Amino acid sequence: MGAPDVTVVCVGPETSEMPLYDPKLLEGLDWSTVTHMKGGVTSLSPGPGLRVRPLCKGDYDRGFLQLLAQLTKVGDISREQFEERFEAMQRCPGHYYVTVVEDMDQGKVIASATLACELKFIRACATRGRLEDVVVSDQYRGRQLGKLIVTTINLLARHVGCYKLGLDCTDAMKKFYSSLGYSSEPGNDNTMIIRFSAPSPAANGIPTDASCSNGAPATAPAAAATTAAATSNL
Repeated sequence: MGAPDVTVVCVGPETSEMPLYDPKLLEGLDWSTVTHMKGGVTSLSPGPGLRVRPLCKGDYDRGFLQLLAQLTKVGDISREQFEERFEAMQRCPGHYYVTVVEDMDQGKVIASATLACELKFIRACATRGRLEDVVVSDQYRGRQLGKLIVTTINLLARHVGCYKLGLDCTDAMKKFYSSLGYSSEPGNDNTMIIRFSAPSPAANGIPTDASCSNGAPATAPAAAATTAAATSNL
């Protein structure tokens, strides 16, 4: 009688540190036209002890959910629930770009924002981006991290081929987003957008046959309520 088949599941550091999306996308961002960051700060050079990167499973232990709780109601999310949602996003390549700033000295996630991409039929089957869930830890504000994480998402949206990037914000935050290139939509003053004149030459974020491997629709839901809340946590 032969030995039974055994399935080996990797649960070590290799899986916990696997990024939600390809980190090389962040390496390819063009910061050459950005003028509002002081001291040459970019996603590749965010400051001493800091790094900008995609979300990974290990961020459950680095305070990612506690950071989001400074933005809006999160709830009691178990590790299993967190990993299931992470894997569901990962199965939809090109749609979810949850991006974080980590304080490597403290081992903490201190800022985060999400680029959620929607596939459209309009504009020759274009892709629209939404900026959502923007938050900076209250212990790290006043260090350009709000500008850094939002600008990173702006550049990433263009890099992956979005024709425009939108958000919803409160009146108090309109000046901040205006300073980063957003303008209000006519007739809806709290919806702000950036339009990209042409897709990035390196646009490669969404495969032409993009779909979720679990059979779910390959669309990124809008979250206007949480985005509005996010804009007061910079």
